[in-house]
Amino acid sequence: MFLSLVLLGLCIFFSILQLRPRRPKNFPPGPPVLPILGNILHLNLKNPLEDLEKLRKSYGNVYSLFLGRKPTVVINGMKVMKEAMVIKAAEFAGRPQDLLAHDTTQRNGFIFSDYGSSWREHRRFSLMTMRNFGLGKKSMEERIHDETQYIITTLDKNIGKTLTPQVMFHNVASNIMCQVVFGTRYEYDDEFIATIVQSATDITKIANGPWAMLYSSFPLIRKLPLPFNKAFKAMKHSSDLVLRSLNEHKKTRVPGEPRDFLDCYLDELEKKAEDSSFSEDKLIFTAIDLQFAGTDTTSNTLLTAFLYLMNHPHIQERCQQEIDRVLEGKDQACFDDRHQMPYMQAVIHESQRIANTVPLSIFHCTTKDTELAGYSIPKGTRIIQNMISVLNEEGQWKYPHEFNPENFLNDQGEFVKPDAFIPFSAGPRMCLGEGLARMELFLIMVTLLRKFKFIWPEDAGKPDFTPVFGLTTTPRPYPMKVQHRL
Repeated sequence: MFLSLVLLGLCIFFSILQLRPRRPKNFPPGPPVLPILGNILHLNLKNPLEDLEKLRKSYGNVYSLFLGRKPTVVINGMKVMKEAMVIKAAEFAGRPQDLLAHDTTQRNGFIFSDYGSSWREHRRFSLMTMRNFGLGKKSMEERIHDETQYIITTLDKNIGKTLTPQVMFHNVASNIMCQVVFGTRYEYDDEFIATIVQSATDITKIANGPWAMLYSSFPLIRKLPLPFNKAFKAMKHSSDLVLRSLNEHKKTRVPGEPRDFLDCYLDELEKKAEDSSFSEDKLIFTAIDLQFAGTDTTSNTLLTAFLYLMNHPHIQERCQQEIDRVLEGKDQACFDDRHQMPYMQAVIHESQRIANTVPLSIFHCTTKDTELAGYSIPKGTRIIQNMISVLNEEGQWKYPHEFNPENFLNDQGEFVKPDAFIPFSAGPRMCLGEGLARMELFLIMVTLLRKFKFIWPEDAGKPDFTPVFGLTTTPRPYPMKVQHRL
């Protein structure tokens, strides 16, 4: 009996060992792998960034992890990032198809779609349509200025008081995108924009968090009533609202005379070829992709910028001096004014660097067997870009670990943009909203700094600069006081 139990125990032990994933030949190194769990226990799933940095110091700029039984390669540093995302772009441009984000979007949209003809078709169409509706044009500047007036109204009402700016900045960024995508500006208490902003916040917090990681790593738990279901509910609320807007567009549109992104897509649906990937389901989730991407990244960068400007008043004052000099006699700034504002440009870019808004980018995967830094990477391997490893990389920046606009200024005080500035990622998958984000950040920040002085409240204690981790990182809620500038 005892011998039978021992033999049974040994069988179970060796069976479990067989469940332990093995690194393929010449695969990047990494920590020891546990059966079933892989390397999950090596990461603080609520915020794995510090753990990823520690592993980088132990295993180098290219190392591997197993999230469950699935192999993942983490890439770090400018040299490796450039090799993967630019030099071998097509080989690293895939998207893993087992993520929570794919199931919440029902594999529609284009941000999370795999590399292929449908993705190319939708990205090309989205870029073209964004340009047609003002991206880089005077009409977009006017939209941004008009929306910024609502921030000014809010701040005017709160002179000398303490306010929290989170919702204010989220609403502004969201409404600018609403005008491009849906052709409508919404009041901030409208159900549409309130739901879109809240859904974007909920989904981005969950999408790279612990429950999303567990969802993607252990398929057996996907049907259980666990916290990741909140992402499905948020996406359902948003898609229902977009569908309602789409149905209204169908009733009021004039074919060939598009008013916004939805109309352009409906025109495309009417003339689509047999092999086209366009459909109403893809339209709904593509619209949500654009709305979410255009809201969270810009608003979180604005929140980061003003958090640091309040706590570095000498930098805020130098920005205001430059703004006053360049805009003297002008009613408002235009985007071209950035060329005469090197210090302001440096502050905005430094805010983006410090914000590290999408800290692990959007996960990639390899589209074929390939090599990276001398290692063999099989087709279908998940790739995680550790963006902080580039945005804080020593040797790439004068002051990699502090907020300092000098990172973007040369010895003559001219604005320069180092190669390591890639907050929008790089290669074919880089964020298509970069141009709009740059315009928004410049016009909103210049307009507000020209009119107001932003102050850290005396009774607020020391600021906490540690961001909240998610698909996008956001500063922790903080207080703000404002005064009119004399």
